[in-house]
Amino acid sequence: MIVIAAVVVAAVAILLWLRWLTRRRVYWFERLTNAIPINSDWWKAQRAKNGELLYVAIGDSAAQGIGASRPGRSYVGFVAARIRSISSLQLRVVNLGISGATVGIAIAKELPALAKLEREPDLVTVSIGANDMPAFEPSRFAEQIDELFAALPKHAIVADLPTFYFLPAEKKVRVANAILREAAARHGLTVVDLHAAMKRQGLWGVTTQFAGDLFHPNDRGYRVWASAFLPAVDDRIRDIGRST
Repeated sequence: MIVIAAVVVAAVAILLWLRWLTRRRVYWFERLTNAIPINSDWWKAQRAKNGELLYVAIGDSAAQGIGASRPGRSYVGFVAARIRSISSLQLRVVNLGISGATVGIAIAKELPALAKLEREPDLVTVSIGANDMPAFEPSRFAEQIDELFAALPKHAIVADLPTFYFLPAEKKVRVANAILREAAARHGLTVVDLHAAMKRQGLWGVTTQFAGDLFHPNDRGYRVWASAFLPAVDDRIRDIGRST
């Protein structure tokens, strides 16, 4: 009888946990979906500002800061804050990131927007590809990432794909990152190791650096993303300073 009672209690506890988890994920899905137009409008307002330095970001929902407490706490926001702290020049930020974007969407929508800017940006960061992983096809990814990188300024800074921590998604990411690095080398682009920066966080990162949907970073997670970019960003800003 004791064993049966224990089994029943355990079963009830599991069912209650699953019910809580389902409700939690629904709540966070709705919350983050509702944040998409809010974040987009916020970045459009930033784009309208003037600045001697032009920073352009290409990416997906992470560039937009979905999962952060506010849009400026995306990795793009933290990178922009760093630029302002080390440069005396006024900064204008154009965030071309689109929530849900794949590499193909970046080519179709973000590259044309980049080409329409009134002048070439002083700094470009790129983080794209995570949304390609569910339907990952190495040959298609290789073709599209090469097309994207070919259209970027030679000073663009690209991140490899973030870690998904668990198999089998992590296997796809490793293949994609090898393809990405080969393409970046062909086009002379700087690659920053976002995957390693996240991996170093270990279990602490898994449990404390994601929003409630367990996919998008939170503020802590976006600081880690930004930390991967910052050394290369610092180098680029120093280069600009020497040339002015």
